[in-house]
Amino acid sequence: MMTYCQYLREHPEDTFNKNYHDTEYGFPLTIDSALFERLVLEINQAGLSWITILKKQANFRLAYDGFNVDKVAAYAEADTARLLAEAGIIRNRLKVNAAVENARRLQSLRAEFGSFKGWLEAHHPLSLEEWTRLFKKTFVFTGGEIVKEFLLSTGYLPGAHDRECPVYWQVAELEPAWTRGLRKVVLVSHEDETPPETC
Repeated sequence: MMTYCQYLREHPEDTFNKNYHDTEYGFPLTIDSALFERLVLEINQAGLSWITILKKQANFRLAYDGFNVDKVAAYAEADTARLLAEAGIIRNRLKVNAAVENARRLQSLRAEFGSFKGWLEAHHPLSLEEWTRLFKKTFVFTGGEIVKEFLLSTGYLPGAHDRECPVYWQVAELEPAWTRGLRKVVLVSHEDETPPETC
């Protein structure tokens, strides 16, 4: 199966995916709004191509109040109707309802964990299977592929980038969660292993 990095080496003209790959995918996120955004986008991608979501990303941010957890958690039926009428996003009732419900569940996690990041950090590291079970127990509309991509894209699982990809080294230098416990020598380039210039 072709990796994301391989795909972009063969399709350099795909600027939407290239920008996401080079500046967002696999980079660690620290604030709740950014983590919540990624979860909502991954949920909305289900059954669709990622390029469709990337092209609508700015519209999603406007429609969902910048993914402010408290604002989305307070959405009522009128907000659901507004979102289902918004042509710039994915108009799917199950996905819209999942965003609102997951925002409310994130609010409930704060008492114990302080934030979405605090919840993730408290459970890291887990296997993908363990993460998937935990997400299904904690949130809605979080199947295995959604959980996998969310964790890869936010730095909680390794594998977002090939080691031959220059972005791998940029991400590793930021020490995302998956790098913890690894020796520094594994993460930085050696004289005989120079990171490539392009992906």
